[in-house]
Parts: sequence; structure tokens; C-alpha cells
Amino acid sequence: MNARILFSLIILFTYASCHAQTDAYMEKEVMTAPKQTFSPYANRSFPTNVYFGDTHLHTGLSMDAGTFGNRLGLEDAYRFSRGEEVISSTGYRARLARPLDFVVVADHSDGMGVFDLLRQGDPKVVVDEQTRRWHEGINQGGQAAVDAALELINAFSQGRSPFPTNDPELSRPVWDECVKMAEQYNEPGKFTAFIGYEWTSLVKGNNLHRVVVYRDGAEKAGRVLPFTLADSPNPEDLWKALSAYEEKTGGRVLAIPHNGNLSNGMMFDVETLSGGPITKAYAEQRQRWEPIYESTQIKGDGEAHPFLSPEDEFADYETWDLGNLDLSQAKTNSMLPGEYYRSGLKRGLEFEQKLGVNPYKYGQIGSTDSHTSLSAVEENNFFGKHSGVEPSADRAKHVTLGGENGSIYGWQMTASGRAAVWAKENTREAIWDAMKRKETYATTGPRILVRFFGGWEFTDEDALGRLPGRIGYSKGVPMGGDLRPGKKGASPTFLVAAMKDAMSGNLDRIQIIKGWIGQDGQAKERVYDVAVSDKRQIGEDGRCKQAVGNTVDVANATWTNSIGDPELITVWTDPDFDPQERAFYYARVLEIPTPRWTAYEALRFQITMTEGTKMTTQERAYTSPIWYNPPTK
Repeated sequence: MNARILFSLIILFTYASCHAQTDAYMEKEVMTAPKQTFSPYANRSFPTNVYFGDTHLHTGLSMDAGTFGNRLGLEDAYRFSRGEEVISSTGYRARLARPLDFVVVADHSDGMGVFDLLRQGDPKVVVDEQTRRWHEGINQGGQAAVDAALELINAFSQGRSPFPTNDPELSRPVWDECVKMAEQYNEPGKFTAFIGYEWTSLVKGNNLHRVVVYRDGAEKAGRVLPFTLADSPNPEDLWKALSAYEEKTGGRVLAIPHNGNLSNGMMFDVETLSGGPITKAYAEQRQRWEPIYESTQIKGDGEAHPFLSPEDEFADYETWDLGNLDLSQAKTNSMLPGEYYRSGLKRGLEFEQKLGVNPYKYGQIGSTDSHTSLSAVEENNFFGKHSGVEPSADRAKHVTLGGENGSIYGWQMTASGRAAVWAKENTREAIWDAMKRKETYATTGPRILVRFFGGWEFTDEDALGRLPGRIGYSKGVPMGGDLRPGKKGASPTFLVAAMKDAMSGNLDRIQIIKGWIGQDGQAKERVYDVAVSDKRQIGEDGRCKQAVGNTVDVANATWTNSIGDPELITVWTDPDFDPQERAFYYARVLEIPTPRWTAYEALRFQITMTEGTKMTTQERAYTSPIWYNPPTK
């Protein structure tokens, strides 16, 4: 990157915090007689920093992670996330290219403390021939441990666990250690370690998991044990437990749903888990406790599906649609609308039309769901889903998930994702508050920088400035916000800016995805190309039909940034706006093609991948939406 581009990056997105004046005289002068300033960075109250992290990381404390061979604990996970070097469970030296800003170590609440007992052969959990076989397989290691893990997951998924998974006597000391380690590694202003866990709701193998994230420290979060599947598989009961926690401690907590592509239609369902109708009260509770959604991770991307969005040529990205979590039930097309983020947003509009409240009003983040203790999802540094598929010459052929309806193989793992948060400072409180207000976006790994604002008065000249945040907050609302109705005859305008990751590919294009309720009462969608690289043209239909090209050398796992642009910024006005139609808008930023992790793997181990293995990728970022509701009649 040359100096000019680097300077642009700094000016466009990096806002250094001003040091507070400590001189009493200066404080008095500022308070009593403020002067006009020529500094565009003075008197700012809006979020000026973007922080990248992972809200979904497992250590060896999670039963399935330990069973698959993860021998790394909490301290290893935190040290790695902070940028330190660790030794992986399979003996590799491992380190991130750049430290994370924050992390949620989210070990499963069910079975906390059980794995070590199973490995040791403790009679509390080794109770029959099946559990004895698991114990032996775990200690044997290799494929025997993987087979034992898959068997254990299948039993748990179908509600057939042979031992209790919510025994307070076992879980209390483990939870205390989780809280203690988060406190130890939390360093306000430098690195945020959230206290959290994953509630592993499974309904006959259909995945409805949530990650629970506390705003609080040990004095509050440590007082109540995590909610478990054994307590209830129903999200409504989880919300009650979160409410009880807040009432008891005065703390704050939220939940993040796992991407829904293994839920077999249940994540964005048209009815509640108990089979009742979605009511206004249900919608209000879901919106209160679940502000953001994990739309991309190692087990596939969940933003869109080609069957649901046939006119979107970028919808088929790292798609997992074979079945549910344990592949006990095959996928059908009728399930897909209840699984993917974009269709969930559209269903949310339909419910809002009926109820006045949107149960699926989610912002977006990405995270890993790594079970290796290593939040490593760079394509050239990918350590896989679990410790049974860390880098090796044959991991691409391993069965990552298997069941009666087929198998998902190692090469299908997705090196994704990252949570990006716009906040004022790197603290639990500031980042959690940004999640709550949905000022967040997802990336599939690269640290693409994105600003997205909606309003009624943005002009083309606003895209020429180098401070989109200053303009955006003064004229509109940021990602995650709501547009109030504008003046009669006005159409909403959007300011969107993106900057490439300095260590990744140039940008191909920025798109705005619109969903709305048509005059027929049905939800619709459309994709608009709003900024494209290399001076390509956008047609009257709002699309650029010319592909950006491809410079990837698969054999050598390299590419050149000779195509695409390092930054894109524009103002776009909705040409099809109807003020009586409720709608959402979010931005999708696409990179140029780059080598996929499988290309790096083939080069590293000098192997040939099986036919059909994807070897290139087109990384991307997805912002949280901006919603528009028509005026009340």
C-alpha cells in the first residue's frame, strides 16, 4: 500500500482520541467561553472507532470441543486472541496476524465440567457401555476420538444424553473459573474480555443456539449460573432467565442467535417453539433480548441463499444446506425461508405489518464458533472448526458433520467470521452498548472498514469528504438505526463508505440490499450495485453486469491487487421508494477474488484437493440494516 492510500485510510476511518485538558485554567476557559475551532475532530460525541472481535469461541471446557481433542483452556484462548503465540492441540505454533480487540469465550453451558470427568472415566458420567466407549475413544485420540465426539453430539442433539448436563455441583466451579479468567484478561482501553456462554438449544437436532453476553463483571455475572438446554430448549424460557438475572443483580445481558442454516427452518419460524402464534408480546421480548444476529461463521454463511434470492449472483456463498446439526433430518426448500438472515428480515417486516412490532429486527455480526480455543480464520491461518481438523494433509477429506442424511467434509468449512463494532472506546460497556443499538457489521474474516448511514438530505458532495462519520451522524442515522418519515415527495438517501483491509484484497463493489412490503402485502427484495471499482458502469437497472476479474494463482496461493479499488464511497438514493411501504436497507461490500484456505493448504502440504473443492473465495462484509416505517395513519 503506498503512502497516499495509507494516508487516506487514516483520515477516512481512524479517529485518534483527544487527550483531556487537565489544567484547571483551561478547563474553566472552555466551560465558560468556548471558542470556535478549526479542528473537525473537536466536540464529537459519536462513535469514532471500529473494533474487531469474536463473540463465539470455545475452549476445551466445552464437551464437544474436548471430545474432538481440544486440550487448550481459557488462558490459551485469551492469550491467542490478544496476539500471543500458543501451541495448538495438534502441536503447531499458532499466532494471529493482528490481535483481536475483544472476545467472548462462550463455552457451552450444558456439560460444564463433564468432559474432564468423561476423559478420566469418572463413574458420575461413565455409566454404561456407550459412555465407556466414548471414554476409550477420547483417550485413544485420532479418528477414534472424532467418532466418539460425533456419537456424543448426536445423542445430545436428540435429547438422549446418558448423564445430566446441568448439575450445579459440577458446573459451579467451572463457571467461577470462566468468570475469573475473563476478569483477569479484561484490560479496559486495550482488550475486552466479555463474560459469556453458549446456550445450546437443540430440538431433535435443529440448531437454535444463542451466545449470552454480559455487560457486567464478576460481581454480577458470577452470581447466577448459566441457563442450559437441560433447563429448557425454549428461547422464551431463556429470555425469562435473562430477565431474572437482571432483576436479581441489576446487571445487563443480551443474547446472539447462532446462524440459522442448521435450524431446518426454525430460527425465523412463523410460529413459536411451542407451536403457538407469534404475538406482539413475543415479538417485543425477542427484540429486547436479541438485538444482533450471527450471520456468518465456520459452519457456513447465512446471509442469503440462491434458492431464495435467484437474481442475486452473490447469494451462493459458502452455503451449508444439507440438513440440521446432526444431519438427522434432510433439508427441504420449504425450510430455507426460516434459516437465512435476509429472509428473516423480510419475515420480520411481515410480522410488523400485522403486529406493529418486528420480532426479527436484527443487526449483523460474524464470529467463528471455533472449538479449538483459537480464533483463527484468516484464509492462510485457518485452524478449523475443531481440533480434529486442524491443519493437516488430509483434513479436507475429514467428515466434519455426519449423519443418516449425508456428510459435510472438512473442505466445506468456512474460514469465517469477524464481528465489527463501532464504539467510542474498547471497553465492555462501550462495545456491549454498540451491540445493543446494532451499530455493528459482519465480515467473513478481513478487517474491511465500513460506514453506512441513512437520511433524507445526503448529496453527492457528501461522498467527496474524507470524514463520512462526521457527515453521516449530522445528517442521518447509522447502521442499526430507524429512518423517520421524510418530507412529502422525498426519497431516502444513503451514505456508504468502505476501505479495504490492508492485508487483503481490493474492493470489487458496494451493494445495497433492500427488502420491503409490497402493495400486495408480500415481502420483496432487490439488490442494487451502488459503487463499483475500475470505472465500470452501473446500468439503468441498478446493476453492474461486468465482473471485476480474477488474478488468483491457485497453485501458488497468491493474487495481485491490480484490479479493484482500495476504497469506495458514494451517496445513493432509492429510485423505487414508496413512502407507504415499510422497508429495510443494508450494505454488502465485496472484495475481489483471493485464494481460499484450501489453496493455502494444498500448497503447504503439496497435495491435490479432491475434485469440486473450492479454491478461491470472494470475501465480504455485511452491515446491520437501517429500517424505514411509514407514517402512522
